[in-house]
Amino acid sequence: MLWSEILFGVKKPIIAMLHLDPLPGDPRFRPNTAMEEIVEHAREDLQALQEGGVDGVLISNEFSLPYERQMNFVTPAAMAYVVGRLKQDLRVPFGVDCISDGRATIELAAAVDADFVRGTFSGVYVGDGGLYNNDFSKLMRRRAELYLQQLRMLYFINPESDQNLDNRPLADIARSTIFKVHPDGLCVSANAAGQDVDEELIASVKQAAPQTVILCNTGCRPDTIARKLAVADGAVVGTYFKEGGRLENEQLENVRVCADRVRELMQVVYQVRAR
Repeated sequence: MLWSEILFGVKKPIIAMLHLDPLPGDPRFRPNTAMEEIVEHAREDLQALQEGGVDGVLISNEFSLPYERQMNFVTPAAMAYVVGRLKQDLRVPFGVDCISDGRATIELAAAVDADFVRGTFSGVYVGDGGLYNNDFSKLMRRRAELYLQQLRMLYFINPESDQNLDNRPLADIARSTIFKVHPDGLCVSANAAGQDVDEELIASVKQAAPQTVILCNTGCRPDTIARKLAVADGAVVGTYFKEGGRLENEQLENVRVCADRVRELMQVVYQVRAR
């Protein structure tokens, strides 16, 4: 049995993204915005996700654009405050993702007692934000220093929007990553958020790593989720769950989660699990 089935209590779990509003220090943070407003928006989204039936929640600073490779302290501090305020409302396992900063992600997880994390913990990539190198030797040692052996780590194996400078087939990268650090899970993405991942690509990674949890990381909708779960061990869903399936509105603000859209997708997932 995969660890994900034990943690989430189901086969083929759906992990929902909970996107936080811009935080203090972020370019999109509005002056005079109170942290209480950010907390209440996050609580509304959490309620909609849990009412809709998701199996887990991944809390991220999605609107801290452009992302920092080495975060200012205020970002994980603000995230820890929000998570702390939400803990009493959480009814499903939860994780955290300080986007693009693996060390901040691990340290935040330690502070809020998260069940899992997701991040770009390995590889060398180039993209709009420049060149960045992820030293997992230091990250794994920091994890050990914080006694987080039970923390489940989901690795981006091909992060959306960035190009891996390692041109080996993705299945080969998966094999070598597993040999070196034994990730708990690998997230397979398309080139951008919301785009479909090729099922053959997911299947190739799963074949190379049969004992590792393989998650479809982008492009999951009611019309695609059955195909994705036929080859993946679960999925991470973000944009589809929002009102109108939009990440942000015309004012570039975070769009709220729609419980009806969550239920719609989860109904298909229940049918897949029943087969």
